[in-house]
Amino acid sequence: MLKLLGKASSINVRKVLWTCHELALPLNREDWGSGFRSTQEPAFLALNPNGLVPVLIDGERVLWESNTLCRYLAGREGRGDLLPVEPGARAAVEMWMDWQATDLNNAWRYVFMSRVRQDPAYQNADNLAAAEWEWNRLMGLLEHHLSRAGPYAVGEVFTLADIVLGLSLNRWLMTPFSRPDYPALHHYLQRLKQRPGFLLHGANGLP
Repeated sequence: MLKLLGKASSINVRKVLWTCHELALPLNREDWGSGFRSTQEPAFLALNPNGLVPVLIDGERVLWESNTLCRYLAGREGRGDLLPVEPGARAAVEMWMDWQATDLNNAWRYVFMSRVRQDPAYQNADNLAAAEWEWNRLMGLLEHHLSRAGPYAVGEVFTLADIVLGLSLNRWLMTPFSRPDYPALHHYLQRLKQRPGFLLHGANGLP
């Protein structure tokens, strides 16, 4: 059986949990990370030298990087609806996944560490204001895209892109700071709430 190392509260672990739910894949999960076993233990670093969760173990194969794990599992199960085989359609999904993992993740990190974790190292008022503006700007790009190309990230079909974007949308909504009213994102959220996997692993307290 697949084994996943990482605590369930981690946004990146929840990407994999939601993907496994969509795939109806059984999974054993072990708690690693802050509050649990340290990812700096030699046994963990031997699996992922970055010392980050999640790590997926599939027999003799060990993989890390959350979006890669989602792609691996969809491909392993032959789910072309979640990750198309045709290069152009696949690239459209991976484009939004890569945007989420790079631009969008970098935008929310300072705000999350300041507003949610209340880390003293992230309390500079100017830096916080700039980070909040940038996070809202990028969510505005997703708002504009969905208003034209929806109902999902790449059109009519739910894909892996919606798993990673849905978790980022949840984080944006759950973080206590001032946000614009984006109607397309509101409608997107309502569609995601129709999926049991989002309610289990993505909604994270959203009503």
